[in-house]
Amino acid sequence: MAGHSKWANIKHKKAKVDAQRGKIFTKLSREIIVAVRQGGPDPNGNFRLKIAIQKAKEANLPNDNIQRAIQRGAGAGEGANYEELSYEGYGPGGVAVLIEAMTDNRNRTASEIRHLFTKYGGNLGESGCVAWMFDRKGLIRLEVDEEKGEKPFDEDEVMLQALDAGAFDVQTGPYEVEIYTTPEELEEVKNKISEIGYTITTAEITMVPQNMVAVTEKDQAEKLLKFMEIVDEQDDVQNVYANFDLSESLLQEI
Repeated sequence: MAGHSKWANIKHKKAKVDAQRGKIFTKLSREIIVAVRQGGPDPNGNFRLKIAIQKAKEANLPNDNIQRAIQRGAGAGEGANYEELSYEGYGPGGVAVLIEAMTDNRNRTASEIRHLFTKYGGNLGESGCVAWMFDRKGLIRLEVDEEKGEKPFDEDEVMLQALDAGAFDVQTGPYEVEIYTTPEELEEVKNKISEIGYTITTAEITMVPQNMVAVTEKDQAEKLLKFMEIVDEQDDVQNVYANFDLSESLLQEI
């Protein structure tokens, strides 16, 4: 399917493995803490917190951990004072990279991010150098579970239903569908899609590249994917976005 970024699809699948290993629990808890500090502990009145809790549950973060994160965000107990930062630059091959981070030590995080860019042949840039290449959107992902015997999507039908529910763009495939909304309408469209009967795999606010850079060389693709994975695994990094795409045939070679 024509997803908004090959990396976005790779990251989505990688997150499932990371969740099984417990690697993303800290990042999910950190997102909940910051969401509470910004908008309060009630998810009904704090959309960012509501999305953060949904993502945490999708990753099987225990409810006790979720509640502790909410309490820490509300000021109960001691905890680091996290700061939200973004980093922008160009990765291997000149691909635009946008990083969202949460840190209690901006000097440490900046140093580590700069080191990773340099190590993999990229360049950390100034604020604003690539952010204009991305748009903030709501993303709802539907998937067919073949192991459970679910049938492939009727692509025309799901597209029409999603558009009727308020989506402004839909990328369809027989086994995966990506539905795009404005950030403000994500919750409303998500509820309508759920009411139709579709199983929603994820619903989140994400950054979508306006244009894609095709990566065609195997060596460059391997280096770029390694860079993205290493950056994504950095402790302070919450999200990493890039505007590259790979062909399915090239991806299978890696």
